[in-house]
Formats: sequence, structure tokens, C-alpha cells
Amino acid sequence: MSTTTRPVWEEEPSAVGKGFKGLGLGAICLLILGPLWVVVLTSVSDARTITEAGGLVVVPGGLSVRAYQEILTGGAVTRAVVVSLGLTGVGTAVSMLVSVLAAYGLSRRGTWGHRPILLAMMVTMFFGAGLIPTYLLIQNLGLMDSYWSLVLPSAVNVFNLLVLRAFFMGVAPELIDSARIDGAGEWRILLQIVLPLSRAVVAVVALFYAVGYWSAWFNASLYLNDQHRYPLQNILNSFVLRQQAPTGMSQAINTGAVPALSVQMAVMVLALVPVVCVYPFVQKHFQKGMLIGAVKG
Repeated sequence: MSTTTRPVWEEEPSAVGKGFKGLGLGAICLLILGPLWVVVLTSVSDARTITEAGGLVVVPGGLSVRAYQEILTGGAVTRAVVVSLGLTGVGTAVSMLVSVLAAYGLSRRGTWGHRPILLAMMVTMFFGAGLIPTYLLIQNLGLMDSYWSLVLPSAVNVFNLLVLRAFFMGVAPELIDSARIDGAGEWRILLQIVLPLSRAVVAVVALFYAVGYWSAWFNASLYLNDQHRYPLQNILNSFVLRQQAPTGMSQAINTGAVPALSVQMAVMVLALVPVVCVYPFVQKHFQKGMLIGAVKG
């Protein structure tokens, strides 16, 4: 009498295994949500509560939204938020436009220069020109102190392009051939057949680009000479790491009316809000887009 055995990972976990799994997941959630709780709570705590806690607040006490009022009533932080939103929107649109067009062209085997162009792009994943040549290039192109210097150098991420290309190559050739027989051109095939079938991977790649632009700060510190044009991440870096308060808030902080630590945490929360708001709408596509894009490559 033959017996069939299943692999260990397909077996039903025991009660002890389920218990350890629950404890492990709970510990991971605490490690992730704990620091976020401390940051948010400190940002809405008054001066007395922060003083009694000796810094970061873990247990709620006196609450105050004065820190958010300070950073949202004009000044450098509000301007930086507008700049970051604009850079993220424009940068993501430019990156997706270039990446989708390049990925679709490279996914069509037999096109002119397909393999050399693909190899040239893949080389940039492992070898870069370096900081100084890139800076000189931006300077010679006349992009210094321009927001385009924050968009164009990072307009294409080769990894994202390869994920898109892998998915586009997985679209059934019969669909594309039948569209061509019906007289559809490449633009129509891309817009009406390939992209609607690729919503999941396009949403994931767009999220990657958006988070990258929203979180970027290094290029702005290199290419923007006017600090009034800085995005939010540069204000956060200057305020939290170098302890330099944004213009207009120094007096309120120095007099103790608003705790500096509370304002710092409020700026950090403000930097997290857009990603937290956008991610739930993309989350349903995240796993599907990444797995299918990887497997079909």
C-alpha cells in the first residue's frame, strides 16, 4: 500500500507552529508600528509632556497641534511640500512615459538595434559615470538651479524598465498579430491592448518612481543653489540632522513656545503622509505586478 507524502511547506501547521507564527508576526508589527507611534505621538505632544518624557514620547500626555500649525502656516515647509508634490507628479509622469515606450520597443524582438540598446542600458545598472562627471554634465547642459536637474538624471530606472519589458513580452502574440491584421499601428496596440493588460505592473512601477522622487534629497543638495527651492526631504534633512530650523520658525522654537523635537517629528509625519495615502490604492496590484513581471522575464 503506497502512501503519498507532501512537502513540509504544504503540510498543515501544528498549533505550536501557528502560535509561534502569530508571535513572530506580532513582533514584526511592533517593530514597524512602534517607531511610527512614537514619531506621531511626539509630534502632537506639548512642551510639558516632551520635557517629562525626556525626549521622544511613548505614553500619551498633553496633546497639541501647535507644531503642525507652525509648519503649515506658510514658510519653508509649506513651499517645500508644494515643490515635492510637483516634482513627484512631473517626474513620475516623465519616467513612466519614457520607461513604457522604451520597454515596449525593447520587448518587440527583431526591431532595429534591439540587442545593443538593451545591453547598453543594462551596463548602466553596474557601472556609473560617477558624481563629478554627472555634475559637470548637468552644469554644461545649463540645468543647474533648475528642477529639471532633479528629474532628467533619474528619469529612467533600468530595473523598472526591465520589469515592464518582461511583462510586455508576456502579452500573447496572437492578440498583437490579430490587431495588426485589423490595421492597428504600434501606438494603438500599446495604448489599447498592451497597457490595459499591464495595469498591475504599471501601477507598481509608477509607485516605485513616485516614492523615489518623493524621497530624493541628494540631487537637490547638489544642483539647487537656492535653498528656498528645496523639496521637503532637504528641509527634513537640514532640520532633523543638522538642527537648522526652517526660516520663520526659529523664533517660536527658541522661545520654547513650540518644542523643536515636536516640530521635527511633525515634518517627518508630513513626509510620510503621501506614501501612506497612495499605497493602499496600489497595494492590490503590488504582489501581482511584481510576481508576474518577474516570472514572465
